Parts: sequence; structure tokens; C-alpha cells
Amino acid sequence: MDATCYESHLRCPTNIKLLWEAVDWLHGLIKDICKTTGETLPRSRYLKWKKRYVSYSKMRRKTKKKRRALTLALLLLLDKLGGEVDRLEARHKITMTGDQYRRRATAKKVLAQQHNYFHKGERPKDRIVSMDRPYIRPIVRGKETKPVEFGAKVNKFQVDGISFVEHLNFNVFHEGNRFQDTVFKAQRLTRTRTKLAGADAIYATNKNRSFATKYDIRTDFKRKGRAGKHEKQRSKLAGAITKERASRLEGSFGKDKEHYHLKRIRARTRATEILWIFFGIHTGNALEIGRRISATALEKAA
Repeated sequence: MDATCYESHLRCPTNIKLLWEAVDWLHGLIKDICKTTGETLPRSRYLKWKKRYVSYSKMRRKTKKKRRALTLALLLLLDKLGGEVDRLEARHKITMTGDQYRRRATAKKVLAQQHNYFHKGERPKDRIVSMDRPYIRPIVRGKETKPVEFGAKVNKFQVDGISFVEHLNFNVFHEGNRFQDTVFKAQRLTRTRTKLAGADAIYATNKNRSFATKYDIRTDFKRKGRAGKHEKQRSKLAGAITKERASRLEGSFGKDKEHYHLKRIRARTRATEILWIFFGIHTGNALEIGRRISATALEKAA
């Protein structure tokens, strides 16, 4: 068992880009409302800050002074446009679509999070990184080349090389707490008692060690304390489990991402993104089973 992140197709989520997306969407909504109701478009400095945002985006060196000035201006403009939408809605008794109401709620949450972060230094909880997909959260993975990833985190396990999803969430979770649930799920699927379990060092908590000892499950966890009477045999077994996990499970992550379109998921909704991940993983399973059936048929024919 191990966990990975299947990243969503997302632009680099800086605070200024997120604020501009919210401002641009609210301004477009106000234009549509005014066109429908025949009211004059309210005055704002949208065009001025649009030019400055484009100029800022083209800068190779973005100084802290210019970043703070633009962030403050976008916060004020976002607050003003949100108030104009509320005023127009109250005056004309407008009924919006479900998607528009969801995006307005997202824009308000973005304003609250970015305002507190800019003025008070408070790091947002459940930080929004995209107006289109507000369910995506930053997931700190601690990798050298990519410390933060954006997408669904999946705790996956394999039985004889066939992959299964044990837990999927767009919020951060500790995969080490999923060890017992993974073992029980594997036993329900195979209807056999689990005797061997391979997992990363993050799963090797005292609680999981006690659980494995209680149910006589052999793992590849690093030994704690003094060596036992059968230490040589234990270390050989642990090495074999680690090799199997590293070659099969870790290899399946790369195969899913490179060959089954799970490297950058281009779905636009939460449900579609989850479905995309399941299709990718089980497509790999289907091809693996097909290869095994073909190999068995060739052996029998020979």
C-alpha cells in the first residue's frame, strides 16, 4: 500500500491570479445583469487594473512592492464588485443559476481568505486555489522537485499486482492512519486473511505495528528494539516485500500517470475527476489481466 497525488490540470495558483479570476468573473456577471435589466454599468476601475495586471504578468522580475500594491488593489476591487452584484440582485430581484451562486460563494470565500492573509498574515484553512474547481486543495508532498501538488490524494493498495483504491480525498489526510482499513478492505475483497503487507515508512506507527503483531501480519517495517531469534529470516522476508512493493506498486503510479492520462487530469467537476481517476486505474488493471490471460493461453498452446 502507498499514497500518491493525481494532479489536476491547473495553472500555477498564485494569490494574484486567483484574485484576478474572481474580479474578472464578477465583472462579467455585472455586465450580463446590466444588459438584461437595461441598467447602466456601474463605474469601477476594472479596465485600469486589467492593464496593470497584464503588465505585471509580463514582468520577469516581480518585486514585493509591486506585488503588494496589485494585491491590495484587487482586494478592494473584488469587494466593490461583490457589493455591486448584491445591490443589483436586491434591486431587480434577479434569480441566478446554481453555478453562478456557487461561484459567487467561492468569490466571497476567496476575498475573506486573501484579506485575512494580506492584512493579518493568517494562513487560510481549506485554501481555495481555483475559481473553477474550489474543491482542490494544496497537498504538501515534500518532494525535492515538487514540494506541493494540487489534486486528489489517493491511498492505493495492490493484491497480486492488481490495484484498488482504498481512500480518495481532495483534502490532506495522513495515509499512515489508513493501514488497518486497507488490510480489512483487502481481506473483504479476497476473502482470505492477510499474511504479508508492504508499506512505506510513514505507515510504521506504533499502532500499526501492534495491529500487525496481533493478527500475525508480516511487514517490511524497520525493526525497533533488539533483534529477535529469527532476525536473519525476518530481514530477508522484509527485503523481499520491500522489493515487490517498490517494483510493482511504485511502478504502477508512473504507469497510471504516463500511459492512462492520470498525470494531469483535465476534468472540470469533482465527480468527473473522481471518475477519471477510477477509469485510469482500472483500465490498467484490465490490461494487466488481459496480458496474464494471453500469456496463460500461449503456455497451454505450447
